[in-house]
Amino acid sequence: MNQDGSVNLAPMSSAWWLGLTGVLGLGTRGQTFANLQREGECVLNLPSVEQVGAVNRLALTTGSDPVPPYKQEMGFRYVKDKFAEAGLTSGPSSTVRPTRVMECPIQLEAKVNAIHLIGAVEEHSACVEVQIQRVHVAEELLDSEFRHHISPDRWRPLIMSFLDFYGLSDRIHPSRLAEVF
Repeated sequence: MNQDGSVNLAPMSSAWWLGLTGVLGLGTRGQTFANLQREGECVLNLPSVEQVGAVNRLALTTGSDPVPPYKQEMGFRYVKDKFAEAGLTSGPSSTVRPTRVMECPIQLEAKVNAIHLIGAVEEHSACVEVQIQRVHVAEELLDSEFRHHISPDRWRPLIMSFLDFYGLSDRIHPSRLAEVF
């Protein structure tokens, strides 16, 4: 949430989970980081490959007004209504104030547990540890045999790797670890 009560929507590429704990890697100079520090909550909207256009429409936008000089130099522009900019629909959350992106097949409501500045100060980097409060999953993504499992073959998550977007390819080999679960 921005200071004025509007919802900020920002793409990011560095996140991972261990159980109900998420770790988000992001820069410390942006609006998203300031919002997380101040508000202490967020919604992580996990897109599928179908949302690549919407994510791309947000790529060079910022919720910071005025646009910081370093972002101006990179071609960023201020956008107040990021949902409209991306062509996405806002929907209510259950446990946090920020709203969810209804087109994303998975939405995770989360509270900030801790913020860890990483690297040299001039790198402007942080890890934000969040605790998942509520999980919303499109019904069609749930595994029919194990209802608490999400089928990656049905989800087709959008993945950013080295500044390019990817989807999952076909499974190449089952994991032996999956056998025990």
